[in-house]
Amino acid sequence: MKNKVLRARVHALFVPSLLVALCLLLCPAASGQQTASNQNDKSSEAGTATNDRAESAAQSAPSPALTDYKGIRIGMSANDVRAKVDHLKEKSDAFDFFAFSESETAQVYYDAQGKVTAVSVVYSGDDAPKPEAVLGEALEAKPDGSMYALNRYPTAGYWVAYSRTAGKNPITTVTMQKMQ
Repeated sequence: MKNKVLRARVHALFVPSLLVALCLLLCPAASGQQTASNQNDKSSEAGTATNDRAESAAQSAPSPALTDYKGIRIGMSANDVRAKVDHLKEKSDAFDFFAFSESETAQVYYDAQGKVTAVSVVYSGDDAPKPEAVLGEALEAKPDGSMYALNRYPTAGYWVAYSRTAGKNPITTVTMQKMQ
């Protein structure tokens, strides 16, 4: 009976977090990609000025507060992830699913070369890290208690998102993903 309850909770957390992660993976704005029409509209002179400003901003850009999750880093090989972290529940070439407890699960996504491209962690209840530990800054909760922020770190090559739902038992998703 306990296994059925745990399996139901894992699936209840896994499906919504997978949908969030897929939306984030496919959303060009979240991953820092530009559309082809935006790229074609820029003149070479404006592009050079923009690149100069971007390089200057990147040099003074803050470092991410979240650099790894349980030792898992963006760019790490799938074999290294599996050797470093226990609690593997589902394994594939595209992603691994880990269940650390009833209130903490993680999905690690891989590219075609087997390198980590994204890590998405789902916490249920109050066991989630605070935004300061993830983003390096406090977030103001909305009146219903929910929170959301996405910070891009071009020099590190990835972005970090923090999302918490409203309610007495919030679900918090922490995602870091390689920028394209």
